[in-house]
Amino acid sequence: MEKVDRKMEDSKLLLCCFIACILFFGVNGETPYRYITWKVMYGDIYPLGVKQQGILINGQFPGPQIDAVTNDNLIISVYNYLNEPFLISWNGVQQRRNSWQDGVFGTNCPIRPGKNFTYVLQVKDQIGSFFYFPSLLFHKAAGGYGGIRIWSSPKIPVPFPTPARDFTVLAGDWYKRNHYILRRLLDSGRNLPFPDGLLINGQGWNGYTFTVDPGRTYRFRISNVGLTTTINFGIQGHNLKLIEVEGSHTLQNTYTSFDIHLGQSCSFLVTADQAPQDYYIVVSSRFTRRVLTTTAILHYSNSKKGVSGAVPEAPTIQIAPSILQARSIRWNLTASGPRPNPQGSYHYGLITPSRTIMLENSAPYINGKQRYAVNGVSYVPADTSLKLADYFKIPGVFNLGSIPTWPPSGNNAYFQTSVMAANFREYVEIVFQNWEDTVQSWHINGYSFFVVGMDGGQWTPSSRATYNLRDTVARCTTQVYPRSWTAIYMALDNVGMWNIRSENWARQYLGQQFYLRVYSPANSWRDELPIPKNALLCGRARGRHTRPL
Repeated sequence: MEKVDRKMEDSKLLLCCFIACILFFGVNGETPYRYITWKVMYGDIYPLGVKQQGILINGQFPGPQIDAVTNDNLIISVYNYLNEPFLISWNGVQQRRNSWQDGVFGTNCPIRPGKNFTYVLQVKDQIGSFFYFPSLLFHKAAGGYGGIRIWSSPKIPVPFPTPARDFTVLAGDWYKRNHYILRRLLDSGRNLPFPDGLLINGQGWNGYTFTVDPGRTYRFRISNVGLTTTINFGIQGHNLKLIEVEGSHTLQNTYTSFDIHLGQSCSFLVTADQAPQDYYIVVSSRFTRRVLTTTAILHYSNSKKGVSGAVPEAPTIQIAPSILQARSIRWNLTASGPRPNPQGSYHYGLITPSRTIMLENSAPYINGKQRYAVNGVSYVPADTSLKLADYFKIPGVFNLGSIPTWPPSGNNAYFQTSVMAANFREYVEIVFQNWEDTVQSWHINGYSFFVVGMDGGQWTPSSRATYNLRDTVARCTTQVYPRSWTAIYMALDNVGMWNIRSENWARQYLGQQFYLRVYSPANSWRDELPIPKNALLCGRARGRHTRPL
């Protein structure tokens, strides 16, 4: 009888282990693993004709392209050969149940010089165009970024014919000064100067060429990887057919040029239907008094003629056309997303939000230095990763509720390691209110949200009458125009510690960010994956243990 009991206990233990493996690995056991090794080091680059210290990945600037298919597992080993701590974050990759891999200091300890860390992440239920970038110490101003393409599973139909080729365009503003000099400027309480130029795939004027065959159609994935400036993208003599925005298939509207705000990504189809010659691909700064412009070349394979004519002029400071363009971006309700069911089967507009959060940006001076703030709070990093402090229950690192959910009256800004509390499976309305004279760009890690409305002036409850509750696009980065508001709906379906930040990197560095802690009391692997065995420990978490398995 004793042997039978022991056998039953062993069987129960095996069953428990089997269930735990199913919960932990989920689809991971059935989907491919892609192994990537990156060596991060400094190297000389000359993007604007001046020698600079750039951050190279495997000797490349920009860094290597990541290609993945929906649900793929990415095992990315990063070796840090810089003389500073380093982290990489994945703009738009949602890290489902897994903020442990998000690559910002609130969730990860830095990779120390001479050390390495292996990110283990899954592009769960995602498609689309995104990018990665270095998140610490203003490293983004030195490069270290690259494109991410998440392809649909072969079994899932896409709402356009297969393009002849798929091009990545990483564009944005650039400074000739090295990143550590820009960082010192910010640390001293001053703001950044106006950028020195714009880059397309790490190159200046006419430095990059895209070759096409006449009559064929190509996909261009564009990301604004810059630091401070909205850009406008266009191709001389060619139309841009919008097909995707940050993982959402869109109605296929046609544009002659398109505004792409800081941190945003989108895809266009471009048909080579013009006379065989070379054409300008134009990127210009938007909403700046002094207009920066750079170009690449669209080269027809049978062209015997170089680029000719004036570089096409782009819009400059006009706000109204940009708002109209933004409102024209609509969800393709009948197209499949990462799953076979149509995107429109999720009726986001029929769900009533449980609460409203309003986030107001500001540019205060604190102790005589320029800072930036959200709801009067200018974020300062703690000495310990917030996710680790939460996991190990380390007191004194942060306090929930250290940032209000509504802008306070008065102008008294203060420093704080700001963390907002939220509950798993809440459905919230977030209003970004901007009283400044510059365009803001906001990103939320771990999520895709619905941009339901935007308009000028003060948001009020009556503003909801203007919301698009049927076919607005779902994305992870949204703009807020000067003296205007933007409203989003978001389902808090991803447990973790998530960074909400300005994509203007000077503002982010000087405090316009905070963390949203989405909490589930279940403490279940179904809701959140366990701490990685290889998690780096720093600050007050140093010397503790992760887990045995």
